[in-house]
Amino acid sequence: MDSKVAPLTAQAVLSPVAADMQAMNETIRASLHSEVALINQISDYIIQAGGKRLRPALVLLVARALKLPEEKMPLAHQLACVVEFIHTATLLHDDVVDESDLRRGRKTANAMFGNAASVLVGDFLYSRAFQMMVNVGEMRIMEILADATNTIAEGEVLQLLNLGCADVSESSYFKVIEYKTAKLFEAAARLAAVLAGADAETERVLGEYGRLLGTAFQLIDDVLDYAGDSNALGKNVGDDLREGKPTLPLIHALSNAEPRVAEKIRAAIENGGTDEVAIILAHIQKSGSIQYTENYARKMAENAIEIAGILPPSPFRTSLIDLCHLAVHRSH
Repeated sequence: MDSKVAPLTAQAVLSPVAADMQAMNETIRASLHSEVALINQISDYIIQAGGKRLRPALVLLVARALKLPEEKMPLAHQLACVVEFIHTATLLHDDVVDESDLRRGRKTANAMFGNAASVLVGDFLYSRAFQMMVNVGEMRIMEILADATNTIAEGEVLQLLNLGCADVSESSYFKVIEYKTAKLFEAAARLAAVLAGADAETERVLGEYGRLLGTAFQLIDDVLDYAGDSNALGKNVGDDLREGKPTLPLIHALSNAEPRVAEKIRAAIENGGTDEVAIILAHIQKSGSIQYTENYARKMAENAIEIAGILPPSPFRTSLIDLCHLAVHRSH
């Protein structure tokens, strides 16, 4: 992994499916229309906020890597759009639950329009996603997306239960990641495999690729909350700590802290918002917790790269491999 010296950008990695991403964006715009003006207003606001759109891109890259016939690519564009709608709905609900006011350098939808409107538009996006997946007319696809959406909701509740709990174990943390983040990456890869007519084992293995990639991506997200740059991240460094959210860097730091610092970390997790952020951040850096979490992410990414190697050589397979490098070598 460390041999990858040249910095990667999402735009460069996704360039082989640039035209497909554009087609998906047009599908997004067409599918978001509602007779209710506020829905259009909030939908436009959150879609314009951008983001890397790695989850829908995964649908497109796997579909192309599996040589999905050109006449079926509009279905891949629709499913990529469905994945993006489900992801965006979870972000809307997340920001309300976390009381966040900043995402990607802009005010969150709940900060702009209020909690009630954000939750309800999130519901609109979920229901629109299900309308679109029904239109595809493939039972296995509906099964994958229904299971993924349900698992994500379970992950949200698990994370809520962990808030303010200083005794969260690494296994509990990884379960939240698997449910809340990795599941949609897994579903994205599986959807493309089903669409391309792949056998059950290929679908399973590519789903595992997605799970590993999603886990690596979330681990680095959690690292950046303690080691990133606020301007690059578009959010405040240390937000997870202020929200009492125990992520792997914090769990590791707590388990390796001297009693005085451990007491401060426990108090920060249990009470949220803290005056001790600087001391705790310094301990996280000093204790090797950042490196510990990065090592986990690298291992996941390396395993995902190995799986991508089963695909026939193509620019799309190269991008799937580069996505793994991008996941672990980024600053935001």
